[in-house]
This record gives sequence, C-alpha cells and structure tokens, in this order.
Amino acid sequence: MNTYLTIKALHILSSVLLVGTGFGSAFYLYFAHRTRSVPVIAAVTRLVVRADWWFTTPAVLFQPISGAWLAHQAGWPWTSSWLVAAAVLYAVAGACWLPVVWLQLEMAKMARVAHAAGSTALPDRYWRFSMRWEWLGYPAFLAMIAVYFLMVFKPA
Repeated sequence: MNTYLTIKALHILSSVLLVGTGFGSAFYLYFAHRTRSVPVIAAVTRLVVRADWWFTTPAVLFQPISGAWLAHQAGWPWTSSWLVAAAVLYAVAGACWLPVVWLQLEMAKMARVAHAAGSTALPDRYWRFSMRWEWLGYPAFLAMIAVYFLMVFKPA
C-alpha cells in the first residue's frame, strides 16, 4: 500500500471530521438555543462537548502533523505561499477554537446544573457565553473553508 496516499486519505478524512463536527455542533446548538428549553440545551451541550473531545480534538492534532508530512513528502517548500497561508488560517481557527472549548465546558456545566435544579431558564452568564461561542465559530469556520481551498488549489 502506498504510504503517501494512505496518509493523504486520512488527512482528508480528518479534515472532514474536524470541519463537519464543528459545523454539526454549531448547527444543533444554534437550534437548541432557539428552543430555550433547559433539558434540550443541557443534552445538546453535553453532546457538543463529547463530540469535541472524541472527534474534533484528535483531528486538530492529526491535521498539522499529517499536513506537514504530506507537504514534505511532496517536496513543497515550507515558504510556499499557500502553505504559509494555510498554517496562518489554521492558527486563526485554533485561536478561536481554544476559548470555544472552555466556553462549551462552562455552558454544559451551567445547563446541567439548571436542568438538575428543575429550572426553566438558564442564567444570563450562559447566554453571554453562548453569544461568544457563536461569534468565535464564524471566523474559525471561514478560516477552515479557506484552508480547504488552499489545499485543493495550492495557488502560487
């Protein structure tokens, strides 16, 4: 079996898992928030946190390692404009994702506590965190979409 093609396939699959999990999590939590239902939000935030640990985190770690290996094997200079741009955009996405992880953990905790207490409303702090979580997702998602285009087109 060709090692390069195997790593390339895993790189592509992990990028799909990374972006797909992020988009799916955002989709479900966005609509869970619109219900204002504490039990729904508690369940969805718990699953969003779980998805991040199970799927997003391993992909986040694998992507730069496999990408660097692939670029090296293909003979791309590290100074190639598309590689530099992809690395910068990946760092932007990561800079947005790290606070999102903390926000998700806090939001899940607040929703779990509210649900366990039988509350019908979440605290204002939850909604402030939710807004930050959502707004950090936009630049992260756009950065990752741009990385996809850079990986495919490899512009000079």
